[in-house]
Amino acid sequence: MASPNLHDEDEKPLDPAVEKVRRKLVRFVAINLGLLFIALMAVLGAVVYKSDIFRSETPVAGNTLVPSPAEGAFLSGEIALPAGAKIVSQSLSGNRISIEAELADGSRAIFLYDFAARRMIGRFAVTQQ
Repeated sequence: MASPNLHDEDEKPLDPAVEKVRRKLVRFVAINLGLLFIALMAVLGAVVYKSDIFRSETPVAGNTLVPSPAEGAFLSGEIALPAGAKIVSQSLSGNRISIEAELADGSRAIFLYDFAARRMIGRFAVTQQ
């Protein structure tokens, strides 16, 4: 009895039930690859949209940045607070600094200073209720 050739076994047609399962599997893989491709394109589109490519080059009014000084130089200036005020804390955000100060009469206030405009842009009294 001759041993069956392995090549001949590959040539036999598949059972109809197995062929049906294979077709479903191929369709399943194709649909999932398509969905994965669409999701990847959506993520790449969001990354490109959020990048600086589509943003205008003109800054919005009030958001102009103070340029960094040259190497070895530093910025200097003066922020005028009321007489007798003591700085309690400060916080810097972009070109704006928030200074919490204790005034001469013992009350507290928060001052907002804009470096780009070089002026005080706000004063808020800190009160208790």
